[in-house]
Amino acid sequence: MMNKIKRTIMNIMVTTGSALILLAFFAVIIHGKAIRVHTHFEIFGASIVINLGLILTKKFESSYAVLEYLLDISYIFTVLVAFGLIFDWFSTIPIWYLVIMVVVIYAFGSFINILRTKKDADELNELLHKHKNKKSNTVT
Repeated sequence: MMNKIKRTIMNIMVTTGSALILLAFFAVIIHGKAIRVHTHFEIFGASIVINLGLILTKKFESSYAVLEYLLDISYIFTVLVAFGLIFDWFSTIPIWYLVIMVVVIYAFGSFINILRTKKDADELNELLHKHKNKKSNTVT
């Protein structure tokens, strides 16, 4: 349980940081002067809502992985559009950039999860190998 909470908090921080970096990148491209301070907290709030919602979408299982990815991306996009409308983000950030941010951050998060899963599988395989060797040594 504590590990899930820790992982969720880490995901929120990574998502927030990624979004802020992409937003800063966009500001540089359009020669923006600054990002308003309250925007950081708005993005942090959106990140919390997104990550908690993704925990719920993970409970939806489908035999089609593409459907699960589309559900996640649709959910993220919906949250960001809602936050964008509430906090008037679209007066300074075009919606196409929001779409790019969603895809980039989701792809980055998926890549991190794949690496984490591979690491976990490698650790399990190593433990199984050690257990197998230990068992064969005690038998002989």
